[in-house]
Amino acid sequence: MSASLLTREAVEDFLYHEAELLDGWKLPDWSALYTADARYDIASLDSPDPTHADPATTLFVLSDDKNRIDSRAKRLMKKTAHAEYPHSKTRHLTSNIRLGETSGNEQKVRANFVVYRTKGDRTVQYMGEMHYVLVLLDGAIRIKQKRINLDLYTLADQGRLTIIL
Repeated sequence: MSASLLTREAVEDFLYHEAELLDGWKLPDWSALYTADARYDIASLDSPDPTHADPATTLFVLSDDKNRIDSRAKRLMKKTAHAEYPHSKTRHLTSNIRLGETSGNEQKVRANFVVYRTKGDRTVQYMGEMHYVLVLLDGAIRIKQKRINLDLYTLADQGRLTIIL
């Protein structure tokens, strides 16, 4: 077991803060949590090894760099984003947070999650595992990489994935 760059308490507080921003639809603030070279990926549901799959050679549900993260956050805040206006009600629940390896100023983190989304009279849930690479920049924790591995066989019951997990 390697020494951690960050304390578990600091990481937990950061991940809970991220969830609050998403649930409060403060998406520009959420996108500001990401580094300039960040990646936000949602692995394919049928990927045999979603944690290590490469979005350059494997189909992903979503694979965004920092520019696309910022653009997605801005677009979803507009009234013209019909799929999310009015906004869905969401609850991001994060648990089983585990600190992994460190490398330089990078801290790997793994956590389980469930996101409940209510739109109209329908509530659906997304669940799975999140893999982060967190860094300290100017004394603040930032996300260099976030990869979501969904524990679902299909998105059919959930409809379109128009929220941010």
